[in-house]
Amino acid sequence: MASSHFLAFDLGAESGRAILGTLDGGKLSLTEKHRFANPHGKMLGRFQWDLLGQWEQLKTGLRNACTDLQGELAGIGVDTWGVDFGLLTAAGEILANPTMYRDPCTDGVMERTFARIPREAIFQATGIQFMQFNTLFQLAAMGLAKSDLLNAAQTLLFTPDLFNYLLCGSRQSELSIASTSQMYDPRKRRWATEILEKLQIPTRILPQIVPSGTVLGNLREDVASECGAKISPVIAPGCHDTASAVAAVPATDGEDYCYVSSGTWSLMGVELKEPIVSDKALKYNYTNEMGVGPCVRFLKNIMGLWLVQECRRHWQKQGHDHGYAELTAMAERAEPFGPLIDPAHSPFLKPDDMVGKIDHFCAKTRQRNPTTRGDYVRTCLESLALAYRRTLEGLQDILGKKIGVIHIVGGGSQNELLNQMTADACARPVVAGPVEATAIGNILVQAMAVGRVKSLAEARAIVRENFNVQRYEPRNVAKWDAAYQRYVQIVDKE
Repeated sequence: MASSHFLAFDLGAESGRAILGTLDGGKLSLTEKHRFANPHGKMLGRFQWDLLGQWEQLKTGLRNACTDLQGELAGIGVDTWGVDFGLLTAAGEILANPTMYRDPCTDGVMERTFARIPREAIFQATGIQFMQFNTLFQLAAMGLAKSDLLNAAQTLLFTPDLFNYLLCGSRQSELSIASTSQMYDPRKRRWATEILEKLQIPTRILPQIVPSGTVLGNLREDVASECGAKISPVIAPGCHDTASAVAAVPATDGEDYCYVSSGTWSLMGVELKEPIVSDKALKYNYTNEMGVGPCVRFLKNIMGLWLVQECRRHWQKQGHDHGYAELTAMAERAEPFGPLIDPAHSPFLKPDDMVGKIDHFCAKTRQRNPTTRGDYVRTCLESLALAYRRTLEGLQDILGKKIGVIHIVGGGSQNELLNQMTADACARPVVAGPVEATAIGNILVQAMAVGRVKSLAEARAIVRENFNVQRYEPRNVAKWDAAYQRYVQIVDKE
């Protein structure tokens, strides 16, 4: 069988890539065709995504990918972060730049929503972890503000759905990205329209939901002509980046594992056949998102390497431009088990002055401040590893079984220090890699859609055969146990 070429657009909150995957029999190779900072900014007091800037970057990636292929692609797929969206008129015009999930427009909206619908009722209908930036609360905020945009909108499209619309004209929403919104019922497998109606959010804007691996349509002729591409199918992979990343976890059937999709956010969980919408899941604030298969991704969102990214940005403004590898080396040399923070502390969500926010948290919890840049990064990494342990314990309590291995995939799996800390803190072996799990999962789901790969099990076998992983065994467990007890006391008192 001739080799097939698939283009994966993988956009994270910090950066985006265009990755060309070539599948030749059971061999999968990747070539990065374009990498870019994700365009965004602040305008009229609001944090917004620069949609035109993002679209131009995608076209550059498509153009670069087609240069040596005479435009021949077997598929094009987009995955991004969750919850954010654009709005379309009936005529297909896009209403404004999408708002960034970190914008403070949702401050206090959860509490105002709970005054209208109890928290428990929303969880029973959606099974989703409560975070103030979920689409449900973004739309509720627009309703409270009597937004003209919401009144004019005919269709809501989540970020990857919006790019699919620009690529091929589809106005559908892929299942995994729709499920992140806190507007989807994972038990009834449909939009949770009853909740939206009670909040007076117009249900007319909800698009049709399609499963991962759906061929949405063909590339628009004008886009193909501009980018030197042939008319290729546009395919919905796991359009939520975590869904694509989890599809590429190199686990074997029957392996007792959990995963961490590690990047700006860390998403830690397991794959299930059915959602868990229980009092205990609500208490621990776990979430039921849909994945490839379809499966349920039962997981918890953890702040992730955003903490380090924002510290780096703070130091860059002061004239100290350190790369991530350099910052990690500084952290490795720093004194262990210093001050600890709660990654879920709400001020950490917002951009700017992460160093000051860490200092404030330490003062509030009566800990000494970090002193060097290495100390700050080590505080972030140790706190993340301990947050993983607490999440693991919650998973085991809800599932009623012990989890044996932790698979870490995604860009964060390159951080060897954090990988070893996770093994130590959780007293579990950690298997790290592949780094490009999201793009790999995106590509392999596309290949499943066109019949080049038969199943998710075959896709994971391809991952195991083509990409190296690294195993970390736990050590210094007693010291990490003591740190964990201190971490729990800090977080519970905060």
